[in-house]
Amino acid sequence: MADEPLVLGIETSCDETGVGIVRGTTLLADAVASSVDEHARFGGVVPEVASRAHLEAMVPTIERALKEAGVTARDLDGISVTAGPGLAGALLVGVSAAKAYAYALGKPLYGVNHLASHICVDQLEHGKLPEPTMALLVSGGHSSLLLSSDITSDVRPMGATIDDAAGEAFDKIARVLNLGFPGGPVIDRYAREGDPNSISFPRGLTGPRDPAYDFSFSGLKTAVARWIEAKRNAGEDVPVRDVSASFQEAVVDVLTRKAVRACKDEGVDHLMIGGGVAANSRLRALAQERCEAAGIRLRVPRPKLCTDNGAMVAALGAEMVARNRAASDWDLSADSSLPVTDPHVPGRNNGHGHTHDHDHVHEVSKDNLYS
Repeated sequence: MADEPLVLGIETSCDETGVGIVRGTTLLADAVASSVDEHARFGGVVPEVASRAHLEAMVPTIERALKEAGVTARDLDGISVTAGPGLAGALLVGVSAAKAYAYALGKPLYGVNHLASHICVDQLEHGKLPEPTMALLVSGGHSSLLLSSDITSDVRPMGATIDDAAGEAFDKIARVLNLGFPGGPVIDRYAREGDPNSISFPRGLTGPRDPAYDFSFSGLKTAVARWIEAKRNAGEDVPVRDVSASFQEAVVDVLTRKAVRACKDEGVDHLMIGGGVAANSRLRALAQERCEAAGIRLRVPRPKLCTDNGAMVAALGAEMVARNRAASDWDLSADSSLPVTDPHVPGRNNGHGHTHDHDHVHEVSKDNLYS
């Protein structure tokens, strides 16, 4: 175990300041500082508020993670950071911090992809990812089906949302129901006491001529909002639990149906689900039911590892080190629209898959710059 890479990962793509430390595929620390309460009164994430919160939380969260892992910064073999996609200002805070620590410590720096990290985090829960891996990623910003034959270099998009992401739809319906923000957890709670078959809401892009793997939740969101509005205009009480259950069922029905279809079409006998919405209890249950019926093995990390966290970034960074992937240059910057086809951002002078001698680490950084 001591021969496995020890990597610290920093995640600041949205409103969570996450710092994780892993050794190989073993999680040693997962420290998170959330600014969700600061955004709640606005009904959604405010980029400037998120960026300032990251700035304030960064150093204390890193120190907390190191203490939790029982290691020092000098013990690290590398530092990885989410380079994108995400909120530009929030990403810049994390990238700047990672560059500062890596430079001061004389350690290699790895700018990695947020979505690929969500896939790789499952290694901390269930061991090495099978190759290829089919992944369904569902969150506030993403709803994607991805096929990866190598999580460090080859991630292929199979399908994605053409409008609202699943998590975004949860937030918007929760707002219409006056349930607060974020919407996912609270709708999940109310739905457990409701009837998922009580209201027939539409299933987007499930017709015979629709794209097989793409998602659309805008029409569903509008249909639910209009149904609620009609009830209120008629002076009737809105059955919040039944609406939550029926809306949630419409979302997870489409997600799981398309994911299982992709596995069958590609001949992949397992499915990994990640992202914040993967913490949803009904999504997990229906995915398990449909995967078992189709002979597909389901891999879903525990809920804390599904939401944004530093552990997932550290997990992908450790895989980069283990596979000798090229480290990033010092001019690494945030890319708010970094494509999932780029699992990491290597240095310009380092080819894919080539051994890297970390010559981007300047000699002065090997002095006592970090105390």
